[in-house]
Amino acid sequence: MPKGKKEKVERRQRIHDSIRESMFGTSVRPRLSVYRSNKYIYAQLIDDLEGHTLTSASSLADDVEGDSPTEESRAVGELLAERAQEEGIDKAVFDRSGYKYRGRVEALADGARDGGLQL
Repeated sequence: MPKGKKEKVERRQRIHDSIRESMFGTSVRPRLSVYRSNKYIYAQLIDDLEGHTLTSASSLADDVEGDSPTEESRAVGELLAERAQEEGIDKAVFDRSGYKYRGRVEALADGARDGGLQL
């Protein structure tokens, strides 16, 4: 019997909580957190010591273009890396938020690396 939406969401949240126990972002090396909806993808660099977002990017931005959702995700990663370098950030810890590391999440990480961010 296939898993329902509620079970999938609970499983992802359990994995996310497990990942977050060992992951922590600072102002020198912030946490790159990813949220993926069915239509868009969002990424932000978070300083967990201060508890605030340093910079963010999403596929809702006007300057993000791509023929497919994967290409859009790559562009979001590149945009986030560009904004991070403007803030003086060149390293980050990648938090996949319980999503599998493939498809749009992997493309976002690759785009951030291509933009100059070390993950």
